[in-house]
Amino acid sequence: MMEITFLGTGTSHGVPPLDCVMEGYRKCPKGVCRKALTDPRHNRTRTSVLLRKGGKTLIADVSADFRQQAIRHGINKIDAIVLSHGHIDHFGGLPDIRSYTEKRQLSAYASSETIDTVTQAFPYMFEAREGHGKGIPRIRMVELCGAANIAGFKVTPVPVTHGNLRECLGLRIDNTGYVPDVKYMSAESEKLLMGLDCLILNCLRNKREHRTHMILSQSIRLARRLAPKRCYFIHMTHDIDYTADSEKLDSWMEFSYDGLVIKV
Repeated sequence: MMEITFLGTGTSHGVPPLDCVMEGYRKCPKGVCRKALTDPRHNRTRTSVLLRKGGKTLIADVSADFRQQAIRHGINKIDAIVLSHGHIDHFGGLPDIRSYTEKRQLSAYASSETIDTVTQAFPYMFEAREGHGKGIPRIRMVELCGAANIAGFKVTPVPVTHGNLRECLGLRIDNTGYVPDVKYMSAESEKLLMGLDCLILNCLRNKREHRTHMILSQSIRLARRLAPKRCYFIHMTHDIDYTADSEKLDSWMEFSYDGLVIKV
């Protein structure tokens, strides 16, 4: 049995996005940002999930809101990290990993492209130096080239298309699929995500087409092709309203929210 905690379920802007707040919520398409003032399900920090099994803890993406998420959920141990791609909302919280590396180094698994991006963004973490102060995370970047056993989890990289990235990954973690950012997926990648107990899938917004992300109708079609037992949509803007848009979903689909905990 694996327990999954949705640490964050929003886009790079989060929900409510600052520009919507600054405009007094006047242009919020469904009033979601105003609802967020009283309904915590509409408060969406940047996307990340926490997976626990057999006493081990794996983090998939370390979002820019990681510190807030770690405090909220009382995360006191991490055994390994896996990153889906090199966009800052998915790895911007790595500096806060320092609190988990005082006693030992942590490994972070990612594509070669993502490793290059991370090391360029935070060179001080990876430069050779005498000693290692507590302010510097001890992180070892490891290329994820194929299926690997990571802290007791079987992790299989699933190549997907997302913008101009060459090596954006979805991840099959045991029998759960995690695909937070995707526009297209090849037939070969779809095969890697067949027979899932749980699929966590990108669903940016409701109607307007987007250049680098699937929107609701596209996410539903892909989920139906993959046919997992359960599907949770993630990485959502303020265009998605839990109540109104849930009516469009099949019975085995639902929108995730920050703090949701499921067992697979």
